[in-house]
Amino acid sequence: MKKITYVTGNWAKIASAKQALEPLGYEIDNIKMETPEIQADDVTEVSKYSAKWAAEKLNIPVLKNDSGLFVNGLKGFPGVYTHYADDTIGVDGLLKLMEGMEDRSAYFKESISYCEPGKEPIVFEGLTQGKIDVKKSGTHGWSWDFVFIPEGEDKTLGCFPDEERWNFWSMDAYRDLAKFLNEKEK
Repeated sequence: MKKITYVTGNWAKIASAKQALEPLGYEIDNIKMETPEIQADDVTEVSKYSAKWAAEKLNIPVLKNDSGLFVNGLKGFPGVYTHYADDTIGVDGLLKLMEGMEDRSAYFKESISYCEPGKEPIVFEGLTQGKIDVKKSGTHGWSWDFVFIPEGEDKTLGCFPDEERWNFWSMDAYRDLAKFLNEKEK
């Protein structure tokens, strides 16, 4: 098996990568380490910078991602500040900001960067379209899962067990990464 190191401590991200890549012969290892997060308007720029930094620091091929919740009625907030917003205002604060708001459409953007030492990162992106509910519901997941309703569903991600919830999370990005790696090996 070929080995790729995912620079993350997030077990859900690791599980998603394993689900997409292990059937293709890739072993997913992970290292939890702090990487610099540049100030940028796009999660893609953040993931690219962090991946390049980690690949050079560790001298191995790495995966690094960044993601964000973009609420259209809030002009894209929290976006690249999703983690910060979660730590400060949390889900309850988001719901308060959106009280009475008609446009509740939102999306999660996932940007996964693959980088080998000495090379530029290659980016794979996925969007999960949906909307923000008016109240929290569910017992699975964390944070925004309790208010985000994926497109085509009538309940929040928090109502789906892990195995089902992962299927909503930008698996397209992982599938595109798997396709790239498969082609690269030919």
